[in-house]
Amino acid sequence: MTSFGGDGPKLLTVKQVSELTGISIRALHHYHSIGLLMPASVSESGYRRYDEASLKRLRTILLFRELELPLADIKRTIDSPNFDERTALIIQKDHLSRRIKRLEKLIELADSIIKGEETMDFKAFNNDEAEALRTEAKRRWGETPAYAEFEQRDKMRGDAERNAAAEELMRIFAELGRLRSFGEPADGPAAQDAALRLKAHITANYYTCTDEILLGLAQTYCSDPRFKANIDGAGGEGTAEYAAEAIRALCAKA
Repeated sequence: MTSFGGDGPKLLTVKQVSELTGISIRALHHYHSIGLLMPASVSESGYRRYDEASLKRLRTILLFRELELPLADIKRTIDSPNFDERTALIIQKDHLSRRIKRLEKLIELADSIIKGEETMDFKAFNNDEAEALRTEAKRRWGETPAYAEFEQRDKMRGDAERNAAAEELMRIFAELGRLRSFGEPADGPAAQDAALRLKAHITANYYTCTDEILLGLAQTYCSDPRFKANIDGAGGEGTAEYAAEAIRALCAKA
């Protein structure tokens, strides 16, 4: 962070902010246009100037971007009256640390293959837990039309598409976890939007998710230790309960 000491507040041009942070001028203009990052002042000629508060907000935005959050979600989160930067940083650090650990395992696996070691250790891909959850889902719902629809869809896609769908599902749970930690009510607009996207994601990638099925999932998220641990692992302790509460509120409005 650059120093803003001296006789008065130091203002940086958009070009200087771009050079300092590595963010393109075009991106900074876009952040301004959507109200995500407002400059401290704009001259009559349209020149933007940024102060220390602007750079601190930009730093927070960039940390959230590392978690691959949409800009609209970032804005809604940091503009919330319940937003606490310290809490947000703790959560971000936890998510980034888990990502580092996974990447380190993948690097170790790649190194061993480069060295000619014919390892068949697939633990780096974290498939065991996913397979356990899949087996449990089949045990519970294997005779239902929804599960038959899921299996039919699943046969038509490869690992890359399957993994992408699972990662997006975990991102939604991670978002719900952040909303919970920021004190957002489960029946509030932000949590309801996330619950609605969860339902849409399940329908788009797995099976037609009716309100009845969604309520059943909510109960499973809380009652099954494996599902609960998986969801809490994505968004922090209490996420599964919070997600279930948001789902119940969503279905109550239908």
